[in-house]
Parts: sequence; C-alpha cells; structure tokens
Amino acid sequence: MSRTVSAAARVLRVLKALKGHTVTGLSNTELAQLTGDSPSNITRAMQTLIEEGLAVKLDNGRFAHSVGVLQIAQAHAEHMARLQSRMQEINQRIAAGSMN
Repeated sequence: MSRTVSAAARVLRVLKALKGHTVTGLSNTELAQLTGDSPSNITRAMQTLIEEGLAVKLDNGRFAHSVGVLQIAQAHAEHMARLQSRMQEINQRIAAGSMN
C-alpha cells in the first residue's frame, strides 16, 4: 500500500473512531488505542481532519467531529426523509390507481 493510501486510511479510521463522541471527544491516547495506531500518527491524522474542517480540538484537549461533519449527517438525514416522503407519495398513487 502506498504511503498516501496508508495515510488516507489512517485519517478515515480516526474519523470513524470519533463516532459517538461528538460532545465529549476522545483523547489522542484513546484514539491510538481504538485504531491500533501510534499517538504521533493520530496527531498527524487529527491535524489533517482539523485542517479539512472535519474535526475539532475541544477545550478539554480531546478531539471530536466538527460541525461540518454534523452538517453532512444532517443533510443525509434530510435527504433520506425527502426520499421516504416521495416513496410514500408514489405508493399512495399506486394504491389509489389499483382501486379503480
């Protein structure tokens, strides 16, 4: 695996490890334990995530997803709700048509 792919995979593993810790965050050590990576590699991964607006360093020194990640999640939820509403509308039209 190339260095670039390896570094990208590390960043993505760290991003996934932050799941469920948006408010309290995780420490560098906790992230290292969760990902099986070294604290120095976690530091580099977090720098990348912070620079890209996908993570923040909290006042307590721990790391968490940024508002940007939460906005992505919210946009997904809204998109799914719109699709679900559209599917219900189509199903109602199908059901109404079958009654004629």
